[in-house]
Amino acid sequence: MLAALALALTLDSGFAVIPRPAHLTPKAGTFTLTGATVITTDPASRALGAMLTDYLFPATGFRLAVRSSAPAGVPAISIRLDTTLGTLGEEGYRLDVSRARVTIRAYRPAGAFYALQTLRQLLPPEIFRQAPVTGVAWVVPAVAIEDAPRFAWRGMHLDAARHFMPKEFVKKLIDLAALHKLNRFHWHLTDDQGWRIEIKQYPRLTQVGAWRRQTLVGRQDHDSTTWRFDGQPHGGFYTQDDIREIVAYARARFVTIVPEIEMPGHSQAAIAAYPELGNTGDTVPVWTRWGVDENILNPSDATIQFEQNVLSEVMGLFPGRWIHVGGDEAPKTQWKASPLAQGRIRDLGLKDEDELQSWFTRRMDEFLTAHGRTLVGWDEILQGGLAPNAVVMSWRGIDGGIIAARAGHDVVMAPGSHTYFDHYQSADTGNEPLAIGGFLPLDTVYAYDPVPAALAADEARHVLGAQGQVWTEYIPDPKRVEYMAFPRACALAEVLWTPVERKDYPDFRRRLAAHLARLAVLDVNYRPLGS
Repeated sequence: MLAALALALTLDSGFAVIPRPAHLTPKAGTFTLTGATVITTDPASRALGAMLTDYLFPATGFRLAVRSSAPAGVPAISIRLDTTLGTLGEEGYRLDVSRARVTIRAYRPAGAFYALQTLRQLLPPEIFRQAPVTGVAWVVPAVAIEDAPRFAWRGMHLDAARHFMPKEFVKKLIDLAALHKLNRFHWHLTDDQGWRIEIKQYPRLTQVGAWRRQTLVGRQDHDSTTWRFDGQPHGGFYTQDDIREIVAYARARFVTIVPEIEMPGHSQAAIAAYPELGNTGDTVPVWTRWGVDENILNPSDATIQFEQNVLSEVMGLFPGRWIHVGGDEAPKTQWKASPLAQGRIRDLGLKDEDELQSWFTRRMDEFLTAHGRTLVGWDEILQGGLAPNAVVMSWRGIDGGIIAARAGHDVVMAPGSHTYFDHYQSADTGNEPLAIGGFLPLDTVYAYDPVPAALAADEARHVLGAQGQVWTEYIPDPKRVEYMAFPRACALAEVLWTPVERKDYPDFRRRLAAHLARLAVLDVNYRPLGS
């Protein structure tokens, strides 16, 4: 068996596809794409045929026709669903390339879409250009691929609260996620430093909460007398029309957006807009520095209703199943001093402030469940008792994920040790952009296995997958996001898609060297290998 595996690894070493397909068998010859090539589809795949035409036209100049069939002898790319391929699941596919035709078959449209991403990577990297390229032979090596993902949740996260990211960049990041067969986009939309989503019922959330007067410069030292600020207002937000546009863009690429509305902590921007949400009654500004803020939401009925009203508008914009409510880093200092919070603890018969946060989260869980949605929270939501239907996102290591999975809850693994792309990529930090800290090199990302060894098989099925985090305290603009996320996101994509026995880091590095040529054409400011 080991000899057969070694042979397979050798045979497909000339195919620079990321993530690596589950099964790939090279064949003799090539398929040549020309202006006479026809794309054929069934009705269910017609939109994908049009998408492939749009992918291929700019660089080749070939506006390929999409038809239900092609005449005999005409080179064709055939895209069809096949109900006999149920064993490949919702996202699996078969891709067969011969001299005469390219055949794509999948059980569901998502699988056919991922076959298109593989096909794009089999073409020369110039195929990603948005203008005609001359002197390139548009050939695809003959190959037979059968492929399906290891995990259902393959995610990318973006913090747009600490530093606002433009709509067009969000769409670019979704495109890049889809190219790497990632299917979740976790959009962190609110925090102490900014509220980024328009809520019609509460206009001050963006009129006030979306703007901070200045931003901390450099690292936040323990000595506050050394802090320097840039004196420049920073902000921005996405209108509801912007969000509808981005959601539609993602849906067309089989990416589900998971919005995050932080509560009860990381909420100073909301409290700045509506001081009655706080515990002190004081007017506070949108926060201008980083770290964990003492200002958290109060646990009153009015605040619960406020957050549920916000979530109602969020659900109207995001049709996906999952709504993230944060739940992390909520200091209880103000609750300990609050007569309202202490009275609520007594009236509810709770033990402490952790149980009060659990009660708060349960109100959101009940509300979302009643609307057919699923609550997601960072692993602090385990403290004080876990809401019945919650999905836990384990970021403080893997223990939270283990506890939740053993309790029968679904888990998304997001440990800082392997998935925090805001950490340094090199130990030589003096030659890297300023980062929050940590050290996460490419090989460490690739070595990660989201399923903790401590879980039994029936517990491990609750591990939905994992995702890469891009927190933006020290990442001020899109180009820096790209530098921090790539190529580490390429490595994580392979972790989440490729069977464990097919992973091979030296081979990944070889394929990545070719893949970076594609990212260069796509104007991705990736960190060069070996730098």
